[in-house]
Amino acid sequence: MTVLPTRAEVEDFLFREARLLDEWRLTEWSALFTEDGEYHVPSTDLPDGDANSSLFLINDDHHRLVERAIRLLKRAAHAEFPRSKTRHMIANVEVEAGEDGLIRVRCNFVVHRSRGDRLDVFPGHAIYDLRPVDGGGFAIRRKRAVLDCDTLRLQGRISIIL
Repeated sequence: MTVLPTRAEVEDFLFREARLLDEWRLTEWSALFTEDGEYHVPSTDLPDGDANSSLFLINDDHHRLVERAIRLLKRAAHAEFPRSKTRHMIANVEVEAGEDGLIRVRCNFVVHRSRGDRLDVFPGHAIYDLRPVDGGGFAIRRKRAVLDCDTLRLQGRISIIL
């Protein structure tokens, strides 16, 4: 039987991830993922869709998520220059045993984005598969951020990392 980490240990990891995103330390954020890591954001009309057969808003393997982080930090990323101010809120964290020695984590999130004269709110829930790291801590094998809204008309587009 796998010994699960405490919820507080997992929350500390999730809070650190949120802080890295809010501080636009995106290169450090991408380093939280394993070499075979994945980052998925399904479409709002098919939140339970399969990344192999459904259209996703974001469907990144490790290489693409690293490139996304690098691209968003460049001045040429017009959608995020000047960059948005974000605040990621994490709540209702649940920890359970996953498959293949991974730790399954479920949580709710709200991301507030302020840019120019707009304030956008992105509510949702996330499912993580975390791999324990030697010496303590975790690496993200898979993150699935599901937006809990029917449409993105009010927000326009997602140019930030949820």
